[in-house]
Amino acid sequence: MKKKKSFFERFSNWATVATGSSAAFIIAAATVVVWAVSGPLFHYSETWQLVINTGTTIVTFLMVFLIQKSQNKDSKAIHLKLNELLASHEGTSNRMVNIEDLTEAELDHLYKFYIRLSELAEKDADLTRTHSIDAAAENQKRKSGQRPNPSKTS
Repeated sequence: MKKKKSFFERFSNWATVATGSSAAFIIAAATVVVWAVSGPLFHYSETWQLVINTGTTIVTFLMVFLIQKSQNKDSKAIHLKLNELLASHEGTSNRMVNIEDLTEAELDHLYKFYIRLSELAEKDADLTRTHSIDAAAENQKRKSGQRPNPSKTS
C-alpha cells in the first residue's frame, strides 16, 4: 500500500521538519542579528534595508505554500482517522463521515442542531446517556407515534 513519494512530497516533508526546528529558528535569529549589527558598516543605506526586506519577503512567500501543503495533508489525515472512528463505532452516525464536504450553510445547520442536543444533554440527569442525530431522530419518531425503523442503522 505504501507508494513511493514524489520529489516534491519528500522535499516538502523535509522542509517542514527542517524549518520547524530549533536550528532553523537560531539561524533566522542569527541572520537578523548579523543584519542589524552590519547596519553601521553600510551606513543604514537603502540597499542594507532592501536586503532584509527582500530576503524575508521571499522566505515568507515560499513558507506560505509549504505551510498550506503541510496543513492540507494533516487535515486530510485527521479527517480520515475521524471517519474511521465514526465508521467503526456502533453508536455513531455514519452521516458524519466526510462532513467536511458539506457547504457552510449545511454545517451551520448541523452546528445549531448540536447546540440544541447539548442543551438537552445538560438537562438529562443521566450523564452516561448517549445523544446522537440518529438517537434523536428515533426518539422523535417514537414521540410522534411513528414506528422506529429497525432496519435503519447508523
